[in-house]
Amino acid sequence: MDTLELLELIEKGEDSQTQFKERFESIDALAAEICAFSNSNGGDIIVGVSDDGDITGLEKDEIHKLNEWVSNTCSQKIDPQVNVTTHNIKYLDKIVMVISVPMGSNKFYMANGKDIWVKVGSDKRRAKREEIQRLLQSSGHLYADEMPVDNTNLSDFDTDLFKSFYEHRVHEKLEELDIPLEKILSNLKLMADGKLTLAGLLAFGKKPEEKKPQFVIKAVRFPGISPAVSEYEDSRDISGNIAKTFEAGKSFLINNLRLVQKDQHFNTTGILEIPEIALEEALVNAIVHRNYFISSNIRIFIFDNRVEIISPGALPNTINVESIKLGIHIERNPILVSMLKDLEDIPYRGIGTGIQRIMHECKNAGTTVDFIEDKENEQFKVIFHRN
Repeated sequence: MDTLELLELIEKGEDSQTQFKERFESIDALAAEICAFSNSNGGDIIVGVSDDGDITGLEKDEIHKLNEWVSNTCSQKIDPQVNVTTHNIKYLDKIVMVISVPMGSNKFYMANGKDIWVKVGSDKRRAKREEIQRLLQSSGHLYADEMPVDNTNLSDFDTDLFKSFYEHRVHEKLEELDIPLEKILSNLKLMADGKLTLAGLLAFGKKPEEKKPQFVIKAVRFPGISPAVSEYEDSRDISGNIAKTFEAGKSFLINNLRLVQKDQHFNTTGILEIPEIALEEALVNAIVHRNYFISSNIRIFIFDNRVEIISPGALPNTINVESIKLGIHIERNPILVSMLKDLEDIPYRGIGTGIQRIMHECKNAGTTVDFIEDKENEQFKVIFHRN
């Protein structure tokens, strides 16, 4: 970072990835700030700048002491250890230190032996239980879909649906096995400790919305191009197991989109204005790759000029929009992924080609599609533009 880049960063002000500090009064305070950035999306701590953006600078002895603190913090005060870089930048007769903290790849990080900090805007706070789970998930240490769901048991499980799945997968009758059903489900991570796991509930539950009402799909057809309206043209809460929610979500999309004539004969019914395969891929990806540690719904929003399919959770650690376009993927819900490949009527392959298929189908149809990662609001959007 050079002087011009520093001045531009200061001029923009503080945000979730930029923090101003005139100086640190203690090494514990420094550890808390570095911890918060590591547990979030990384960023820069600019020391020698006031909250208002005035460059106050640091003395040489302060720079020396701060460098020692940074070294000790990274190796001793944060667990697991982190690596940061520092830059001393001179502006006029004043020196500013920029501490650049990368996004942590081994979350969660704990500061001073007790506190787990996360960034919230330009500030920080101690992480809540749900946030700690999400931090562990982002590092591959915890998966939401294999966690047991309270107040569930075999009576909540659709055994007939599972039998059909099992016979399709292994090509043998479930009744021919001399193994208790609960043992089979435990081996498949669909049950644990006598309870259905989230994967078991969502894939084979009789009424999963009764146990997890936050995981239904909210589907709305808006008049015009803005959600700021008092009435909807169509609105549904889509519930049931994954197969049912996928079919109902797909039906909502098809019923609220136009059939158009392209190269077809004028007597034909036409084709869907947005490729059906692309809609299917976006919907099934939202279901299987969403972050189930976030208590929020998948949303299908249809406007006059666009269709938005919104799933809770930013992309997992180490991948971004450009990498998913290349077919790189990380399985956030590996049990669900393994189930969906053998659930009938769900077009999911689990090989990371869904985004590429969406792009291919939209390109051939002349449809513009955008993939947007919203880290601030922890959501991922696929937006299909309507002509």
